[in-house]
Amino acid sequence: MIRFAVRRLLLAIPTLVGITLVTFLIAHTLPENLVLVNLGDRATQDPATVAAFKRKWGLDQPLPVQYLTYVRNLSRGDLGVSIMTSRPVWQELLLSLPATIELSGTAMLLAVPPAILLGILAAVRRRSVWDVLARLTSSIGLAVPTFWLAILVLIAFYFQLGWAKGPGRLDSGLTPPPTVTGMYTVDALLTGDLALFGNALAHLILPAVVLALVSAAFIVRITRERMIEALAQDFVRTAHAKGLSARAVTGRHALRNALIPIITVAGTLYAQLMAGTVLTETIFSWPGLGRYAFSSAASLDFPAVLGVALVVGVIYVLVNLTVDVLYGIVNPRIRFQ
Repeated sequence: MIRFAVRRLLLAIPTLVGITLVTFLIAHTLPENLVLVNLGDRATQDPATVAAFKRKWGLDQPLPVQYLTYVRNLSRGDLGVSIMTSRPVWQELLLSLPATIELSGTAMLLAVPPAILLGILAAVRRRSVWDVLARLTSSIGLAVPTFWLAILVLIAFYFQLGWAKGPGRLDSGLTPPPTVTGMYTVDALLTGDLALFGNALAHLILPAVVLALVSAAFIVRITRERMIEALAQDFVRTAHAKGLSARAVTGRHALRNALIPIITVAGTLYAQLMAGTVLTETIFSWPGLGRYAFSSAASLDFPAVLGVALVVGVIYVLVNLTVDVLYGIVNPRIRFQ
């Protein structure tokens, strides 16, 4: 298994190199707009000011030289300095990434187990209330835009009913817990502040539920479809003929053979959530990776854009590696292919 994981990790290296190259070229295709956004109309009329700006950020060098400099800095762990804030990009990413990890992790915990269970029940009990509920859940989740669902949930449960906390990670006036992981709920527990943990968790619920509902729609549908296919296979009928219980046949045989596409969909959804959900984070004032990426792109802050792109690439590589390892656990034959 270790050799299998190492082989998959080595195959991901060209992908990361390609990500750095593509994002670097995209971020540098409009250098004049970059100067205009950061200096303004009047400053761009002064050639000396423009030249100084380009020299400071290395824009006066040929693109190949700029890229090699960028890769050399990356090898030292230097992601550059944000043009807008003049702070190291890695420091700003460390502020936004834990918020996204906290949100996406909670959303997947709320989505995956119930969605798989509902998909199994829908497949085993066709045309029952579980089947109707599964199809209804997947149809609504796939049809309703995420941002619209977020607005409805916020209006209903915060503004109208007052059952949930509003936007942000904490109530106004509360001090965040001492930073250990950057995730407020985890850090509050680690420091023993249960009141702060409860407040952070209350703020986390609404955005996590919105993302969980959307993610669960995909997982319910793929689980139901794959379980129906698996239950119709000959090996399932053979297992029934041998006298195995329905629960053993469903869980030990049918589900195990249906897990590969379920793992694929769940891994893809988690990677997408980790890459940042701009609209949901904006609506709930959640300072995650999506909001940071959007603000960086809007201001043409190319060091920040490159930093976000690299982090997102690493996230997808790690998620895909995890999915591949799970493939090998579920189906050992994959390790030798």
